[in-house]
Amino acid sequence: MKYMLLIYSDENAWTEREREQCYTESVQLTQQLHADGQYLAAAPLQSITTATSIRVRDGKRLVTDGPFAETREQLGGYFLINAQDLDEAMAMAERIPSARKGTVEIRPVVELSGLPPVDLAPPSSTI
Repeated sequence: MKYMLLIYSDENAWTEREREQCYTESVQLTQQLHADGQYLAAAPLQSITTATSIRVRDGKRLVTDGPFAETREQLGGYFLINAQDLDEAMAMAERIPSARKGTVEIRPVVELSGLPPVDLAPPSSTI
């Protein structure tokens, strides 16, 4: 089963050195998960200062700078994994470095038929 591990923390709680160490440890974790056949994707997100939220109401697009909700912790990244069950997903989530300062939300993924395969590589140019 696929699980999305959503990483939340106060982005201002990290020093630049801590953030870089977190990235290093996260890359190591992705390598371990990949070796075990459980890695699907992972990425940190840029700062919430780069966020834009879209809502459509009565057919009109409403654009807001920043995240939709004001919270103490912000979505900072994700892991997409394969796990046998919730217990295995929790064991992986607790290994994510950000779990030490924030929260990792674990959500099973609804797998819809007809979706194109996941390809995280940028499209090649045909110029």
